[in-house]
Amino acid sequence: MKPIRSRSVRAIAAFAVAGSLALTGCSSDSGSKSKDQSKSKDDAASQQKPVQYADAAASNGPAAPVAGAKSGGTINVYMQSDLSHMDPGQIYVSDAGQFANLVHRGLTNFQEDKNGNLTVVGDIATDSGQSSDGGKTWTYKLKSGIKDEDGNVITSKDVRHTIERQYSKVIFDGPTYVQTWLSGADYRKDLPDGPYKGKHLPDSVLETPDDETVIFHFSQARPDLPQALAMAGYAIVPEKQDTKEKYDKAPAALGPYKISEYKAGKSLKLVKNTNWDPKTDSVRHQYVEGYNFTTTIDQASQTKRLIADQGEAKNAIQWTDPVDTAQIQDVVTEPAVNKRTIKGYQPYVWQMSFNLDKIKDKKIRDAITYAIPAQAMVQADGGRYGGEIAGGLFAPTLPGFDAKYDPYGKLKKPNGDLAKAKELIKEAGVKEGTKLTYAYANSPRGQAQQVIIKDALGKIGFDVQAKEIDRATFYEQIGKLKNPYDLYMTGWGQDWPSQSTVVTPVYDGTQIADGAPNYSHINDPQVNKLIEEALKLEPAQAAAKWEAAHKRILEEINPAAPVYYSKQIQLFGSNIGGATYSTESSYIDINNVFLKQP
Repeated sequence: MKPIRSRSVRAIAAFAVAGSLALTGCSSDSGSKSKDQSKSKDDAASQQKPVQYADAAASNGPAAPVAGAKSGGTINVYMQSDLSHMDPGQIYVSDAGQFANLVHRGLTNFQEDKNGNLTVVGDIATDSGQSSDGGKTWTYKLKSGIKDEDGNVITSKDVRHTIERQYSKVIFDGPTYVQTWLSGADYRKDLPDGPYKGKHLPDSVLETPDDETVIFHFSQARPDLPQALAMAGYAIVPEKQDTKEKYDKAPAALGPYKISEYKAGKSLKLVKNTNWDPKTDSVRHQYVEGYNFTTTIDQASQTKRLIADQGEAKNAIQWTDPVDTAQIQDVVTEPAVNKRTIKGYQPYVWQMSFNLDKIKDKKIRDAITYAIPAQAMVQADGGRYGGEIAGGLFAPTLPGFDAKYDPYGKLKKPNGDLAKAKELIKEAGVKEGTKLTYAYANSPRGQAQQVIIKDALGKIGFDVQAKEIDRATFYEQIGKLKNPYDLYMTGWGQDWPSQSTVVTPVYDGTQIADGAPNYSHINDPQVNKLIEEALKLEPAQAAAKWEAAHKRILEEINPAAPVYYSKQIQLFGSNIGGATYSTESSYIDINNVFLKQP
């Protein structure tokens, strides 16, 4: 799923859209002062249910009404920095994934029931897709009357344009699943200018026989296509509206809301899109008149305002930022405040990614892995409400999660193993004072954790040069192949409930490229082969291959040290109704909120 930006995707995101199997939270928690309400890995495991694919009947709108919902009013959104992207093709982080739920629409979407169970439904398509030829061919029919915000009818040409523009260099920061499935790892060579110079993919790859039909042709079965197309990164960009690079600042809406005003780095206003037809949408609602985003409110200030619950804060929500770490106890120990929270287990794993082009000796990577005090890193992100120490690179929300897997002893020694780390540093012949460049996002978490990293690695002889990066562009900067950094904390979660969406994007050596999420630049033939073999199998048969790849990656190569699994806790104002934890986004379910008193 997309990376998890220091906004706590969906990564995301990511995440994102966001993760498919985070634990469902409840906004009506009693807030008992004596009860530990943090979530456990057992809670996350209880949500490991397969995603269902829906037929046309389930894909019809309108969406089921939210109990007690009223219409009217404006919701205030608190963010501490700008959205990472607004162009669908660039969206792979969860703050933008949340935005996409309001503004964009794709061929498919995730529908979530009150228990957090997920179904893929047709969004602008009539259903989740019809497969043939053993799963190699997928056909989509478009619903009639789908329009963009200016009233232009969406046709199959717009869907084709959406896919083909992702082959161009205009798009550098979004998901690559569909492109690589259609054209291979080096997909850009098939259409280097995208559709912008009049060229198209051949009908043998992507076919649009009429205005209502889109047909994808793959060289092998792609049973996950409906879930991939539900990602925000594949939402529709109407051909008439496409302004290439400029589209990221002023995209055209197909969803229930559209942009009315955008001030970069300051604010964003959404109002109702009058050309959105609820009868065509089985997921979204349009209860409020709009959303006012303020993108200058830091995490601590967000939390203080929402705890106080005065004035405009009563109508406010946190977007993807969590409760400020220093104020978590003030939130969870006060029943009146705690009942205005959502809590859940996210699908993200925070890891220390090594730039393998720079840190080439595995003994050094292992030494750093042993030295990192995972417990201190968790404490800097909210303690038990923010995360749980990780033994591996697969989150507890993934099917087949092994809670005992811990090759570096992180669970046994949560504060690190400096003796083992120093032993490995000595074997590697590292000189005292060797410089390491550590990149971090300028969020409260990033700033707190860089102090911990500098201290821990200093104890084993490194002189850590901490380099701050703006949180809005963090993944863009470390995603450059020629980035100047030795190591960086990254977060990743599944795009849907399959190990394939973790191993393939992050550890497949055939997908190393600028903007791709292989942040370590790992390119191991054995891992690549396991990925290739696993992708040809049904999930049950592929599980052993993914586990073998996981162990090879972590134990034999170690491109990224697992640090902790991520949890979420967010606040909302007392006048916000319908606030629940979304298993699909791992944040407040933005599709269902309303104002109790508009």
